[in-house]
Amino acid sequence: MTDRVPVLIVGGGPVGLALAGDLGWRGVDSLLVEARDDTIFQPKMDMVGIRTMEFCRRWGIVDDVYSAGYNRQYIQDCAWVTDLNGYEFGREKFPPPADEQPPQQSPQHRERCPQNFFDPVLTRFARQTERSDIRYRTQLLSFQDHGDHVTAVLRDQDEHEYEVEADYLVGCDGGGSTVRAGLGIAMSGEGTLTYTSNAVFRRAGLEDLHSTEPAYRYIFIGPEGTWATLVAINGRDQWRFSLIGDESHREVGEDEMRKAIFRAIGQEFDFEFLSILPWERRQLVADSYRKGRVFIAGDAAHLTSPTGGFGMNTGILDAVNLSWKLAANLQGWGGEALLDSYEYEQRPVAIRNVTEAGGNLKRMLGPRVAKPSAEVFEDDSPQTEAARREYGDAYTEAMKREWFSIGIHLGYVYEGSPVVVSDGSPMPPVEVQRYVPTGRPGHRAPHAWLDTDRSLLDEYGREFVAVRFDPSVDLRKLTAAAESIAMPLRIVDVDSAPAAELYGAKIALVRPDGTVAWRGDDLTVDPDLLVDRVTGRIRERALAA
Repeated sequence: MTDRVPVLIVGGGPVGLALAGDLGWRGVDSLLVEARDDTIFQPKMDMVGIRTMEFCRRWGIVDDVYSAGYNRQYIQDCAWVTDLNGYEFGREKFPPPADEQPPQQSPQHRERCPQNFFDPVLTRFARQTERSDIRYRTQLLSFQDHGDHVTAVLRDQDEHEYEVEADYLVGCDGGGSTVRAGLGIAMSGEGTLTYTSNAVFRRAGLEDLHSTEPAYRYIFIGPEGTWATLVAINGRDQWRFSLIGDESHREVGEDEMRKAIFRAIGQEFDFEFLSILPWERRQLVADSYRKGRVFIAGDAAHLTSPTGGFGMNTGILDAVNLSWKLAANLQGWGGEALLDSYEYEQRPVAIRNVTEAGGNLKRMLGPRVAKPSAEVFEDDSPQTEAARREYGDAYTEAMKREWFSIGIHLGYVYEGSPVVVSDGSPMPPVEVQRYVPTGRPGHRAPHAWLDTDRSLLDEYGREFVAVRFDPSVDLRKLTAAAESIAMPLRIVDVDSAPAAELYGAKIALVRPDGTVAWRGDDLTVDPDLLVDRVTGRIRERALAA
C-alpha cells in the first residue's frame, strides 16, 4: 500500500528538521527523508541567530541548545592577524556564550551551536512531538504534483523503492536541490564568488602553540591579502581552517592544506585531519519558492556566503513562515493566498540577507583589492608599527557591519504581503546594525517583559493572538468571525504602558509565526473580512485601516 502523509519533507538539515519539528508542534504529521545518515563531518553553520533562538524558546529547547556540546565558556573574539605567532591587526571582543546577555529587544541572545550539535537538538525536538517520521539513507527519486496531492518515489538504504502520497512536498535539500531542479526553478544572482577548501582538524591545546590571545575566529592576512580563516568548532580541540581561493576551481590536497595551516599558526605542529572538503561560495536566490503543492526552503531557495551567519537562520525563518501556513490549510481554516504569501514574504528577506552576506565577503576580502603595503610585514620599526595600526583600524571598521547585524535577524518586514493589513503608516528604514521594535503590520511582534522571566513573545506561536492593551475594546465580533472559519484565536490582555507604546495601538492581531497582521484602536473593520484576509481566504480586498 502507498503511504499517505500530510507533508513530505526532503532534506534533513537544520531547516528540514525545524520544519518537521514546528509542524509536529502544531499537531501536523510529516515524513522527513534524508539521503545521508545523521553524521555531520563538516558543520555548515555554527551561529544560531537571535530570532532562531526565539523560536527555540517557543519550542522549549533553549536549554538543549545550551547543553548541546559547544564550550560556552570559550571566548568569542574575532581577530585579524598575519599569523598566530605574528602581528595582530585588530580584534572585535565578544564574551563567551555563557556570559552574553540578551539585548533589550529580545528575551534571547544569539548562541554558538555548530550544525553537528544543533541538528541532533532539532532531531530530538521533532521526534518528541511524535508527529515526525524521520528516515535517513532514504533518497527522493522523483515526484509528481497531481493538483490535489503529490506522489513521490523514494529509495531506502536497502535499495527498496516505494511510493508516498502527500498533501504537500517541501524541498529542504540544499544548494543542489533535487526538488528545485524537478520544478524547473532557476536561481538568480552571482554564481561562484570563491572556491574555498575547509579542513576540520583536531588539536587540543592549540592556544599553547601561539602568542596571540584566544579567539573564536581568526582572519589571516598576508602580502596577497586575506587568504584564510580559522574557527573554533567546539571551543575545545576541533578547528575549521578555510583556505580561501578565487573564482578558479582547483583541488587542495592534504599536503598543501597542512602547509597552509602551519603558515597560519606560525610553526609546525602535530594535529589530526578529520575531514577536508572543497566548497563553492555562491550568492543566489531562487526565482520562485513554490509551484502548486511543492515548495522549497533553506539552501534550496537561497545560497549565501557564510560571512555574517545568515544562511541557516534565514532558512529557519522560511520553515516557521511556511509551517503554520501549511498547518492552516491542512486544518481547513487557511486559504490559497496564505500559501502564496510564503514566497511573497520570504523571498525579499532572502535577497536582502544574501546581498548583505556578499557585501560582508567583499569587505573581508577587501585587502585583496587594496592589499596592505609590504612594510607592514617587514620589521618592527616605529614606521611599520604605525602602518600596521593604520591598516588594522581601517580593516576593523570595515568588518563591524558583519559583527553587529541585529537588524538582519529581527528587522525583516513582510511589506505589502497579501495576508498583512497595512495601517497606512510609513515603513521605517531597514537597517543592518540597528533594530527599533515596531508593532507596524508586517513586522516581528515586539518583545516586552511581562514579569521577570515571561516575555510577551511567549504568548505567540500556536494560534492567532489578539493582544489587547485596553480591556474596554470589545472583541466579541472578532472572536465570532474567527470561530466561523475555525481559525484558532486567543485574546491576551496586557497591562503595560511600555508594551502598548511599542505596539502603537490598542489592539494588535499577531500571527502564529509572531508577525503583526493588523493593528488598530478599535474594531471598525469588518471582522469577517479581516479574518478572511489574514488567513488567505481572499486574495485582494481592501480593508479600512
